[in-house]
Amino acid sequence: MSITLDEILTQADAWEEAIDRTLIQSKTWLPLLDTASYVLFTGCGSTYYLSLAASSLFQSLTHRPARGVPGSELALNGDTVLGPGKPALVAVSRSGATGETLRAVEHFQKQTGGPVIAITTDKDQPLATLADTAIVIESGQEKSVVQTRSFSSMYITTAAMAAIAAKRSDLTNALHELPDFGRQYIPRANLVAEPIGWDLRFSQFYFLGSGPLYGLASEASLKMKEMSLSVSEPFHFLEFRHGPMSMAGSGTMIVGLLSEQNRQHEQAVLDEMKQLGAETLSLGEIGSTIAFQSGLPEPLRGVLYLPPLQLIAYYRAIARGLDPDHPRNLSAVVRVLQ
Repeated sequence: MSITLDEILTQADAWEEAIDRTLIQSKTWLPLLDTASYVLFTGCGSTYYLSLAASSLFQSLTHRPARGVPGSELALNGDTVLGPGKPALVAVSRSGATGETLRAVEHFQKQTGGPVIAITTDKDQPLATLADTAIVIESGQEKSVVQTRSFSSMYITTAAMAAIAAKRSDLTNALHELPDFGRQYIPRANLVAEPIGWDLRFSQFYFLGSGPLYGLASEASLKMKEMSLSVSEPFHFLEFRHGPMSMAGSGTMIVGLLSEQNRQHEQAVLDEMKQLGAETLSLGEIGSTIAFQSGLPEPLRGVLYLPPLQLIAYYRAIARGLDPDHPRNLSAVVRVLQ
């Protein structure tokens, strides 16, 4: 079996460690967030998109200001990122050695003196040492270049942080249901994802998501680019109607990450694009092409959008004769701004 496919199919095991570690270590990281006037989340590539999703979820649950920014922007253009008050930084890196992220942490510490919480999969790399505290999900480590298992486990870490910081016991209790549900859900999602990935009628993909789901739509779009070298872009749902909908038509697949809160508006966009000749695929708790049927609270469902979209990208790569384990021009660690 492909390394990438195995890591996608087994990622629920890493979810369990992510939840346990975040809860156990809350005495170290929670006081750092509680004393901050706002929270920055940062990363590069996939983990930048994770930061967008995490900051949106954190702000919606805690009602405290939060923002996701690329590590390079914090490192090079910190004056456009840092504001008044006392910030805390959550720095996310699979390897713990990404150059821009390390420089972002150093710039943040020098400019603000604020606390840094690292989320990573490798305790022996510089990020864990630079940070005031680190949540390390070792079972999230990957042999593959493209992030799948690591991304979902680190994202669950941020979701658990938001639930704990918001003092939402209903969410922290429900967290423990995610790994077991994931183990039975991912094989089911695989059965739906595989034929979609093998369908080569589509020349371009658009991933739509709003609120905390926009960052996840961006990550899904990146997976499609990295693994299958396909034309792919993410948009907020209603923004797609302001120009990009001109691309809708034959050969276009539009993937909607449906929320519970705004489902009516989001489904209307998909219906309109279908009338224009595009194919559509929806994901959500119920009544979608890929329905979770998890029974979990909506703030915890974000991770469930990831496996089927990772799998579609994987199978499209195989259908195009590509090797997802060795994506073109990519390496597991980017070491710029050293």
